Amino acid sequence: MEKTKAFGQKHPFLKDLSGLIFFIVAVILGTLFINTYIFRSFNVEGPSMEKTLYTGDRLIVNRIPVTVSSLKNKPYVPDRGQVIVFKNPMYTAGNPDEYIVKRVIAFAGERVVLADGHYTVYNPAHPTGFDPDNDNHGEPGSPTSGSFDGVVPDGTLFVSGDHREGNYSYDSRNGLGYIPLYDVVGPVSMRIFPFTAIRGF
Repeated sequence: MEKTKAFGQKHPFLKDLSGLIFFIVAVILGTLFINTYIFRSFNVEGPSMEKTLYTGDRLIVNRIPVTVSSLKNKPYVPDRGQVIVFKNPMYTAGNPDEYIVKRVIAFAGERVVLADGHYTVYNPAHPTGFDPDNDNHGEPGSPTSGSFDGVVPDGTLFVSGDHREGNYSYDSRNGLGYIPLYDVVGPVSMRIFPFTAIRGF
């Protein structure tokens, strides 16, 4: 008596189709997992971070510190001077700038003063103030236009672009406001394009 053929042998097309569907679902789930917990990529648009970043630059943002902080049930707080990507707190549907890249200037409880073309940050450790860009290897442009004097509220950050002259950068000093910690996607870890300008941050 002839042995009964397995379903896959009887219907090879359905077997191949189910394998393809499984592969596609696995790729989608893997991509979602990586984007949510490990890293994401973003394109730079606009001149606000020149001469550090330019339109068309492709960035890799490290999600691991944010994931670790979430597992500890704590908000992720980046380092001063880090370049970060965050969700635009002013974002509305149809606005192309859903995600923004800027540099961290100050943290909750610190006073930020912008005068005479540069920032000064005051906190208990530095009651006479200090330049928050001292350790940024000269990347932020100067002078910094405008004036500002305010204390960063709890749970937020003060951020600024690196192209600070005129209105090239829309940031915490001129209308964007303070950035909630829960809107931070993560720190920029690498520029991967253009290939001639690959670098870490």
